[in-house]
Amino acid sequence: MSDNDHRLQVTSPPGRGSPSGTVDLERLREEILDCDQELVRVLARRKDLVREVGALKARLGRQVTDPKREAVVVRKAATLARSAGVDEELVRNLIWQIMASARKEQSPPLARSGKPSRPGRG
Repeated sequence: MSDNDHRLQVTSPPGRGSPSGTVDLERLREEILDCDQELVRVLARRKDLVREVGALKARLGRQVTDPKREAVVVRKAATLARSAGVDEELVRNLIWQIMASARKEQSPPLARSGKPSRPGRG
């Protein structure tokens, strides 16, 4: 069954108060929770990659922020959103928030906390 077939089936609910409608609602809610779990998993993977990038930037003596690169990332995400029929502004805002978090992850420990980090903590 294609995505469009699935959408048509979902948007044509059974009669009011039908037990099947309740089952469909619960199934869809479970699928949404699965999507949320996947989003968190992807964000955790991205965070790991960001830490690797931060360590590499530090070894190369590069700045944490790269406005040109950030703009490219946001534009690419907006293009992907448009292609997928997703709200571009939502995606832009989300990506900016994710990148703000990434900058914090890439900042040296002193800059993040305002005090030196202790070995073994973290």
